[in-house]
Amino acid sequence: MIYINGESISILLFFVGVYGLIARRNIIKSIMSISIMQVAVILYFVSANTAPGSIPPIGDIAQTLQVADPLPQALMITDIVIGIGVTAASLTMFIHLYHRFRSTNWQKIMKKRNRYD
Repeated sequence: MIYINGESISILLFFVGVYGLIARRNIIKSIMSISIMQVAVILYFVSANTAPGSIPPIGDIAQTLQVADPLPQALMITDIVIGIGVTAASLTMFIHLYHRFRSTNWQKIMKKRNRYD
């Protein structure tokens, strides 16, 4: 039985992202951790239920029995575009926070923000 496949690597990557999100106080590292988690989800959905020897459904596929399902791949392309937008919006908010509070640490920003209220 092979345990090193797309599903197991994606689960490992997801928990690396969760650890980075929980353990780090830096905003940039938190944004990177969320991106790692998103890539893990994409890898999981693309690699789930793939049979060895299946080919993409492009061209002449009449002689083959194993054809890969194109639906997860199409949905993951959409997820990639949404992930890029979320990352761009997160980095934009980070730049605004950094210019206002001069810190990349979540806790320091919260303390400074409470002083302004």
